[in-house]
Amino acid sequence: MAVSFEFKEKYNFNDLVEIVRILREPGGCPWDMEQTHQSIRENFLEETYEVIEAIDTNNRELMQEELGDVLLQVLMHSDMARTEGWFTIDDVADGISQKLIIRHPHVFGDVNVNSTDDVLKNWDTIKRQTKDQRTQSEAMAAIPATYPALMKAQKVQEKAKKAGFDWREADGAFDKISEEAAELKEALARGDKASVEDELGDLLFSVVNTARFCGCEAETALDKATKKFMARFNIVERLASEKGIDMKSASIEVLDELWDCAKKN
Repeated sequence: MAVSFEFKEKYNFNDLVEIVRILREPGGCPWDMEQTHQSIRENFLEETYEVIEAIDTNNRELMQEELGDVLLQVLMHSDMARTEGWFTIDDVADGISQKLIIRHPHVFGDVNVNSTDDVLKNWDTIKRQTKDQRTQSEAMAAIPATYPALMKAQKVQEKAKKAGFDWREADGAFDKISEEAAELKEALARGDKASVEDELGDLLFSVVNTARFCGCEAETALDKATKKFMARFNIVERLASEKGIDMKSASIEVLDELWDCAKKN
């Protein structure tokens, strides 16, 4: 039996809230009614990554669509919470509104700022106060465990910097890469798998630190490098096919020559 619903030419946020409620209540959609916070957890991640892809490709139409998908995830979780008696979407909106007002005293209060750096310092101080974080160690512990490893490493390093624990200049961070690479090489020579993993982690952490000094996001830099490799590998495969070369049995010299050709293209 169809539910009572007013069809419109253009819908707004309140309409979307109502549509989600209808879908999840008796008489709505069986699939939507069965979902839990856990069952759609991965959907949230997927939709977020799709927004990022739309941003990276500067696809405005796709960005609008994917932001809608992310908003749907927010409303689904909020409606589940409503039926469980936890909170509502209005509570979510109130919470973020309160946070924005509290963390922007230079806009909604009488605090004066002279630069973006001042804004960020105030934001961090207020954030730690409202979360009762007395040390940067506590702030580090609050970083979500589910962050990608490179992103988490960079966030941890930023917290350490705020405590004054950081290289004074980029050379120190960059030199650490060579030091950690040498230690990894020694671990590989010993054939100690546990040490190899440990030293590899230290090397990656040092690379992330250098990325931070360069003003780069390590996660973004690695993603771009991966995409670049994929594009070049596609050219290598095509060239090998055109030249009748079996890549599995070809020498490293032949493959390297193909790679150089791919780089030039």
